[in-house]
Amino acid sequence: MKSYKEIAKKYKPEEIAQSFVFPDTSGKKEAKLEAFQQFRQKADAKRTEKDKIIAQLLQLKFQIEDYINTEVFNKSQHFGFFLKEYIERLEKKNKEFASEIDIDPTELSQIINKHRAPTEKLIIRLEIHSNKSFPAIMWFKLIEKEKAYELIHDKEIRNRESKHVKQKSAFSL
Repeated sequence: MKSYKEIAKKYKPEEIAQSFVFPDTSGKKEAKLEAFQQFRQKADAKRTEKDKIIAQLLQLKFQIEDYINTEVFNKSQHFGFFLKEYIERLEKKNKEFASEIDIDPTELSQIINKHRAPTEKLIIRLEIHSNKSFPAIMWFKLIEKEKAYELIHDKEIRNRESKHVKQKSAFSL
């Protein structure tokens, strides 16, 4: 490696600082990003509709699994929300999907909009419909997470049910 004195004979201090201390990489990053974007566009163009649906379903499955495994409860991410996403990613209409799993379209709509609780038959049918890609236990855990939140935060039910307890335990842990 050359010494500073040798380099200083050829270059000005500004040039040394620019090229050795803080090399200019601004153009390199943009070029790499642009090349990557072109690669992604070419890869996307080659994907079939089936590939796109599979990718979207995988993305949804990972979202559900991540949500189930977090401690945080989000009221907007309920069973119906994820069911609606599943149907949309399959590129189906609610009526068509309801027909495929043999439930009334009104019942499906009520479940999606939180007016009715999902039944075990629906959960099993979702597993079968997805060819076990979305297991029944995963759908059940979504319901369970919502129920746990309601159980912890519903003061009304605690007040109502406390009237039925004649005597509390003498000790608490």
